[in-house]
Amino acid sequence: MNRAERAFRAGAVALVTACALAAPPAWAQDKVVYHVDDTAAQGLKGLRNVRNHLDVDPAARITVVTHANGVDILMDGEKHSSGTEYAPLVAALRARGVRFEVCEITLRNRNLKKEQFIQEAEFTPSGVVRLAKLQREGAAYIKP
Repeated sequence: MNRAERAFRAGAVALVTACALAAPPAWAQDKVVYHVDDTAAQGLKGLRNVRNHLDVDPAARITVVTHANGVDILMDGEKHSSGTEYAPLVAALRARGVRFEVCEITLRNRNLKKEQFIQEAEFTPSGVVRLAKLQREGAAYIKP
């Protein structure tokens, strides 16, 4: 092998190594935020997405951030139009480590009280700010 071939091979190896280190596969992401702002459109589908996500990647650290009409998914007694209750689905996901957060600005705007929410619900001052913070911290963003 001549000098040019060795230089080419060394450069190719360096390039492949650099690309592998710089761009980990998307599935390696273990911190994820699901954004729910419309329970009717996203509630059941979103909870199923989270369940499926954990089935494939049980180590994922998932946070579901709700605001606007999305907070309804965490309200006591809420059901999907099919009659499926959200609370048992949320409880099962919470048992697997998923965090569920409710926007306190939405509570004020809709005159809701924390007591109206299931015990798995946590509260954050602003859902939108929380979404931005989690993404800044490296969380993948998913809107079901």
